[in-house]
Amino acid sequence: MVEEINWVTRLVNLVVGKPAAALLLALGFHPNPEAPIPTHIAMEIFIFLLVAIFFLWLRARLSVDRPSGIQQFMEILLTNPFRLGVKDMIDDFIGHGGEKYIPMLGSIGIFVLFSNLISLIPTLDSPTAQYSVPLGCALLVFLYYNYCGLAKNGPLRYSKQFLGPIPALGPLMVPIEIFSHIARMISLTARLWANMLASETIYGLILGLTVGLSIFIEKMNPVGYVSVVIPFFGPVIFMALHIFVAFVQAFVFTILPVIYVAGAVAESH
Repeated sequence: MVEEINWVTRLVNLVVGKPAAALLLALGFHPNPEAPIPTHIAMEIFIFLLVAIFFLWLRARLSVDRPSGIQQFMEILLTNPFRLGVKDMIDDFIGHGGEKYIPMLGSIGIFVLFSNLISLIPTLDSPTAQYSVPLGCALLVFLYYNYCGLAKNGPLRYSKQFLGPIPALGPLMVPIEIFSHIARMISLTARLWANMLASETIYGLILGLTVGLSIFIEKMNPVGYVSVVIPFFGPVIFMALHIFVAFVQAFVFTILPVIYVAGAVAESH
């Protein structure tokens, strides 16, 4: 199956495709000569640059006295009355000293959110609908919360968390705990990938059917230019559903890493 190449993929490959292809060949891989950097990787690069530019632009316009609508929306993602913001969850689960985890955990959530929403733009694809991207994010979370646990408690105290509360059952609990931690990574990957793949597929299918139906109505109906707008009410519902799924999955990919970090940095007794 030939992968469809969108304009972002072509642009990224035009800029860095040749050095990427040379590197892949040196490593023994045989990339697509037309697009050495696949679509999901190109979309990740695009989203990273887009988010970086957006926050640099927003930072220059931050105001305490007259915050803009965009600033207020981003502040809601950080903290809100429902206590569902990144800072709120870190305060609730981690508590004192949790502020230092906000940049990393918040960045993961923001990246997932933008990656989920990018397919609302026609011709663009959500990288999170490709399994390797959620897997990479889940692997980053796995490494990060274990690093936080080691940094906070030290190797010896952190390893006690894998032994369970009963020392005699320690040898039995270690493999169970290791499997449990690996299952977290698999669960994060499968949940995000499956939901975004299904949501993007349904949204793209409905949008394609709508375009075809509008062309058909325009040709068959004497007042086609008026009635052609009717089929477009359907995709609005699926667009809203896609946005809802995108936010829910970004929230899940934020709160679960927060819980994992909270468990990792908790003091062992």
